[in-house]
Parts: sequence; C-alpha cells; structure tokens
Amino acid sequence: MENVEKMAAPITAPVKPIRALFTDFKVFSGTANSELTAGICKALDTTVGEAMIKRFADGETHLQIQENVRGADVFVVQPTCTPVDQHLMELLLMIDAFKRASAERITAVLPYYGYARQDRKDRPRMPISAKLVASLLERAGASRVLALDLHAAQIQGFFDIPVDHLFAAPVMVEYFDDQVERGDLIVVSPDAGGVERARSFAKRLNAPLAIIDKRRTDANVAEVMNIIGEVDGKHCLMVDDLVDTAGTLVKGVEALLSQGAKSVRACATHAVLSGPAVERIKASPLLELVVTDSIPLSKEAAGCQKIKVLSVASLLARAIQSIHEGGSISTLFI
Repeated sequence: MENVEKMAAPITAPVKPIRALFTDFKVFSGTANSELTAGICKALDTTVGEAMIKRFADGETHLQIQENVRGADVFVVQPTCTPVDQHLMELLLMIDAFKRASAERITAVLPYYGYARQDRKDRPRMPISAKLVASLLERAGASRVLALDLHAAQIQGFFDIPVDHLFAAPVMVEYFDDQVERGDLIVVSPDAGGVERARSFAKRLNAPLAIIDKRRTDANVAEVMNIIGEVDGKHCLMVDDLVDTAGTLVKGVEALLSQGAKSVRACATHAVLSGPAVERIKASPLLELVVTDSIPLSKEAAGCQKIKVLSVASLLARAIQSIHEGGSISTLFI
C-alpha cells in the first residue's frame, strides 16, 4: 500500500476563535460582613451582586440570587465568624444556589475561616472540624477558595480544590512602618506555634525576634511561663493571627513589661474578641491592638480607643482580580 502522509494545516489558515472562559465576574456578599464586600467592590469598580437573604420563622436561611450568573466567574465573600454555624450554612446555601444557576466558577472568599483552630485530632474521639468545613465547601460546589491568614497553613491540604492563602502582613507592616520607633523595636510571638508568622514580621521590619513560652492549661486559658529573647528596654510588637478572649494577649503584655519592656503593642488579623476580651484589653497596659476588618467589630469593640482597624478590602480585591484574569497573586505577599 502507498504511504500517505497527512498534511499539516497551512499557517495561513484562519484560527478558530477561542471561547472566553467566563462571560463576566460578579461579587456577592453574605450577611456576615457586607461592609467589607462593599469595600472590595469599590476597589474593583463594580457593584455587589443582588441576593435576597432572609430567615424563616424557625431560623432556617431563605435566599435567592436575584440576577443572572450563567457562565459567570462568581466570588462570594463570607467570613464564617460569630454566629459561626449560621454564617457557614448561609455560605453553603449561596454556593449551592450559584452552582444550580449554572455559574461557570465559584470562589468562596473567606476573610475568616471558622473552625480553623480545630485542625487536628489531639484527643481521642474528637472531630477534625476544619477538614469537615473544607469538605462541606467542596461538596456544596465551590471551585476554589480564597482565604486570609488561616490559623494553620496545613488547612490548605484539607481541600482538593485550589486554595489561595493571603496574609494581612503587608497591610500591617505598612501601618507599623510609620507608627513605631524602629531602633528599639522587637517583634514577639505569643507562642511557639506563631514563630513563623512573627519571624516574617520581624524580617519585614528589620527587627529582632522574641518568643513567649506558655503552657495552656485549658481551652481559652493560657499561662505565660518564660520569655525567650531580650526585651529589656525595647518597644514590643506582639504578632498573632487572631485575638479571641484576649487572655493570651493580656498575660503576654504583663510578662513583657515585667521583663523591662518599654511598651507593648499588638496586631492580629482576626478580631474575634469574644467573652471578656474587650474589657481585658481596656484594663490592660497594652498601648494598641491593631486588627483588620476581616470580622466586623461589635459595638463594644468599636468603641474601644485601644483597638485600631485596618481594611483588607484592597488586598482581597487585588487577589480577586488576579484570580479572575488568571494571573499570579504572589506579588501580594511582598
């Protein structure tokens, strides 16, 4: 038989048009932090997507997406903060609604990831709640996740979908660059688990690092044991990912001052501030607590003069834009 070679298509042949992956991008908000979503949309020069979210008389969530999302690249912003279960369920229902409305891609934007502290089985017969939340988000139909300062970086591995993990450090460092005396500054990690985070801050601020060695006797109860590093005569900056009851924070401040520190400031991405946190902060010798708007502050916390709030709306907006355009978000870490 005669061998017949297949001829390649000539270079001058017309190129087939490439179908755009998404018809549009849209940003929606749950009820957890609508002000942050508004800030994100303002930075993106767009409007918040229309959605109706109500509660039935028995407390069940009732929602409806009120605009077309077929073929769209959808971003739904919802920190799963207090009340955690309500906001988590709301997020799951919104993702399900977008999926059933034929959205092309759904990104769950989680400025705060509830249940993140339950990331391992450290006692018998305990759930790994952070993993369960990841499974729920995937099962609901999320295509990817955009998170901010996860309590444990390994939570990214709980997902089988892409996870973009942002840090609020650039926002914080920019603020402290103008607020603290650099020569006498030392960055302090409140525990051994936060050393990597504090070391990153110290490097950015060109400052030394100290560590508070503590022993936790029970949930939300911490006992300061020792300070590793020279804090005498220094202005201390404690760095953490969140402040819950503020017990660790206040005891850390007292320990640093007892070792000769000139002053103590603190920063944390997530202002959970539950229980007696605000009263403890007011009564403590802490000069300032800098947090972000990943979680909306309560009226009590908003009225505390020691608490300063920085916005992460522009940071999240830039990440959303990069994800939508298929670009890199690594530049946001610098």
